[in-house]
Amino acid sequence: MSVRDIPVRTLADVPTTLADLAGDSAVLVVNVASRCGLTPQYGGLVKLQQEYGPRGFSVVGMPCNQFMGQEPGSAEEIQEFCSTTYGVDFPLLEKGEVNGPDRHPLYERLVETPDPDGEAGDVQWNFEKFLVDRDGAVVARFRPGTTPEDPALVSAIEKLL
Repeated sequence: MSVRDIPVRTLADVPTTLADLAGDSAVLVVNVASRCGLTPQYGGLVKLQQEYGPRGFSVVGMPCNQFMGQEPGSAEEIQEFCSTTYGVDFPLLEKGEVNGPDRHPLYERLVETPDPDGEAGDVQWNFEKFLVDRDGAVVARFRPGTTPEDPALVSAIEKLL
């Protein structure tokens, strides 16, 4: 099964898949949190969505509370924060775990992908990014310190479009 076909639920609790959410677009899957030092990356993710969305690209965020409890809110609180604070207009999935025994099946597949240093395995922190091509292959992994504006990330997105 392709990563694009793994069942997920939206923040509004609607069952779907990445393929249904993003159509035939390339996807950047990001575990997000509202109370993290990296939370301002939402602004850059919105810009990526706006710039590349019309060309067949979508950001998809998965709220995660596994890192120092930095995403404690309900689905409604998360949606409100994201839309009013950052103008998030890309899909958000239900809050889920990205590491450990309760890791979401989507992340079971994503974490198999190595980062540029060849390291696969657990997500390090909030705002780790996985780039999925139109066929469902995970083609790149960017650790949390890589901002949405980083030339390596932008270049990888542009190569898929």
